[in-house]
Amino acid sequence: MQELGSIYANKGEVEQAIALFNQSLEINERIGNVQGKAATLHCLGLIYVNKGEVDEAIALYNQSLEIEERIGDVQGKAATLNNLAGIYANKGEVEQAIALFNQSLEINERIGDVQGKAITLWCLGDLAEQQGEYTKAISYLQPALKILQRLKSPYAESVSASLDRVMHNS
Repeated sequence: MQELGSIYANKGEVEQAIALFNQSLEINERIGNVQGKAATLHCLGLIYVNKGEVDEAIALYNQSLEIEERIGDVQGKAATLNNLAGIYANKGEVEQAIALFNQSLEINERIGDVQGKAITLWCLGDLAEQQGEYTKAISYLQPALKILQRLKSPYAESVSASLDRVMHNS
């Protein structure tokens, strides 16, 4: 169900995707698959963010986060924290966003998720740039770029463009 929901979401058929994710949620609850439930809540949160319903997305992410903490899914927790931080950043709640990004960063460093670390550094760099803190932005973007280049990630090009822009403005 979850994969089918993602397909519908990617096709722009949001209501159908939500219905499928809700079915997946019911099934995961019925069979006691808490990790599946957390993942489904996470996917629903993303859909609601894309719909512009951020309060609903925050509630879904917080439910997912509570489950991830309870079952020890640290990688899922880091991803959820990152998504929540992005919402708060877009809402202009910068301090909350930075706190959540830093929690995600700490988890990624602890578990050795270098790609997750790089993405979070990139997000922190973009946030610092938006605040006009170019030196801080560079301190986040340079290590993010190095990691992504080492991983041969397609994101490296975007981070490089961000870094060039920040260095031009500093």
